[in-house]
Amino acid sequence: MGSAFRPGGGANPIYGTDTNFLAGPGAYADFHFTHWFQLEAEGRWLRFHEYAGEHQDNYLIGPKVPVYRFHHAQVYGKAMIGLGKMTFPNNYGYGTFTALAFGGGVDYRLSRKLTLRAADFEFQDWPVFLANSSLHPYGLSVGMSYRVF
Repeated sequence: MGSAFRPGGGANPIYGTDTNFLAGPGAYADFHFTHWFQLEAEGRWLRFHEYAGEHQDNYLIGPKVPVYRFHHAQVYGKAMIGLGKMTFPNNYGYGTFTALAFGGGVDYRLSRKLTLRAADFEFQDWPVFLANSSLHPYGLSVGMSYRVF
């Protein structure tokens, strides 16, 4: 099953010869309990560039680990678990699957309250997808965050 995940990520689809990239909005929240104990939750709704109605939604949560700080830039890694929902092309069907995600990126602090997520790469594993097969969507995202507390 050809699939993609966030702008910039993708895989060659079964249908056609071009690369099929799904894109869409997302939201994330970081919780910093201590320097080494951080949690990230994210949701993504990939509804643009669909092929025949195929789309994905992701809801993930897990630890985020700061790896290296350079001036205002923070390099981090993360490992998350959650749900991946997928609607198959041509309304063939839909399903909800366990999703494991591993990735990392760079956050750049612009001010005390504002942070630029310069790059966030994520590789997912949907271990039991269909008929004992797996799916491996991946992608790259960028964005901004505002510190509430």
